[in-house]
Amino acid sequence: MRLPDVGWMKRRAVHRYDDQTAELASAVIAYAQERLRLDPAPLDAPLSPAELAARAGETVTPDGLGGAEALRVFDEVLARACISTDHPRYLSFIPAAPTRAAVLFDLVVGASSIYGGSWLEGAGAVYAENQALRWLADLAGLPSSAGGVFVPGGTVGNLSALVAARHTARARCSARAEAADGPSVPPARWSFVCGEEAHSSLAEAARVMDVDVVVAPSGDGGRFTGAALAATVDGLAADRRAGVFAVVATAGSTQFGLVDDLRGLAEAAGERGLWLHVDGAYGLAAIAAPSARARFDGLELADSLIVDPHKWLFAPFDACALIYREPALARAAHTQQAGYLDVLGSGDWNPSDFAVGLSRRARGLPFWFSLAVHGTRAYTEAVESALRTTSVCVDQIRARPWLELVGAPELSVVVFRRPGWTPAQYHAWSDRLLRDGLAFVTPTVHDGETLARFAIVSPRTTPNDTALILDTMLADPGPAT
Repeated sequence: MRLPDVGWMKRRAVHRYDDQTAELASAVIAYAQERLRLDPAPLDAPLSPAELAARAGETVTPDGLGGAEALRVFDEVLARACISTDHPRYLSFIPAAPTRAAVLFDLVVGASSIYGGSWLEGAGAVYAENQALRWLADLAGLPSSAGGVFVPGGTVGNLSALVAARHTARARCSARAEAADGPSVPPARWSFVCGEEAHSSLAEAARVMDVDVVVAPSGDGGRFTGAALAATVDGLAADRRAGVFAVVATAGSTQFGLVDDLRGLAEAAGERGLWLHVDGAYGLAAIAAPSARARFDGLELADSLIVDPHKWLFAPFDACALIYREPALARAAHTQQAGYLDVLGSGDWNPSDFAVGLSRRARGLPFWFSLAVHGTRAYTEAVESALRTTSVCVDQIRARPWLELVGAPELSVVVFRRPGWTPAQYHAWSDRLLRDGLAFVTPTVHDGETLARFAIVSPRTTPNDTALILDTMLADPGPAT
């Protein structure tokens, strides 16, 4: 008698919704509900590879661990070795503070198996994402024709915008050459200009594109100005000046939260025929707050911009909104050509036409869902809340004689020092905060000096939280261990 192919049946069960799948679904949903109920979630801390190996063991095996055991290992070991970025006293880097609605809908997006790269396959998802993009474009003052796509993060957003900018510059170079009946002679090297406080992702983009970065000097306040752009570009040799295709302004630097001179940069860029891209991955969320909107004067003149909803717009990782003034210019740079792609239609709004990459998760949907659930006024209030906490924190620092503020914040990043502390003491203090489960606050370095830094984005971060952390700096933490 021929025996049944048990291996085939087991492989088939991987994709079947059976009793075991139902039990696993209940357990996973219960875990997610419990995580959402935690207020706050434990801060937790990383473990070494050796510690994780000892506690988790081998998790990928020929026959599998089974759903219950795999979930247990994640819950009891792996998840607890990850710092909770949504903790109200997570003030390092740029935190995350997703709404419960956005997190819940992230489960729906994963369960729905939506391909978000084309209108043909994901029209409903793309329509919803475009509504969220429209809200951001309207806040920025861009025309009704503006649009774009959600990409994984600011690095991909900046890269995609700069690729579109260079493609546009190449096309214009060719058009000028054809109009003069002469050969098209592109510059020997292409380059873009940014300020000293520009994000590190721009250097990465330049490496990927094989272009040069021209860094313009910043003023005393650290801002990149239109005058600095003009002086920098006009001071280049003719052959290098011909290769400048874009300028990148920063709208909320990661280090200090600084906003560049957007209007001055836009005017100087326009006079020189340069594409203006605004990197607002963190800071541009503040255009949702009326109290901060004046800081972004000139944003409406940008050719492209980015802002990350997974930072200060309360979406889960990872989502960056990339928006173009003239989407057709981006489509010309990014649309991929292949026989099997012809069915997508050039007249449809295909998100993959606007950024590097073809396969795409509909990562903007959790942000859209939260906006749809709560309304835009709730977002305005949430951003204003972080700004109010920042203002109080500044007063708290000034009221503590053992601390010194390093510049007045423009948005919600606060940098300060503990006079007399060595770098080792800053790190010992930071380590102790995390070890005690109190807060995650890592030092930063500026002009060779180690400093303390708060990045405040969560409306659940209160003045009581910042005061609690500041008071821990009164005592000497001792040397780092």
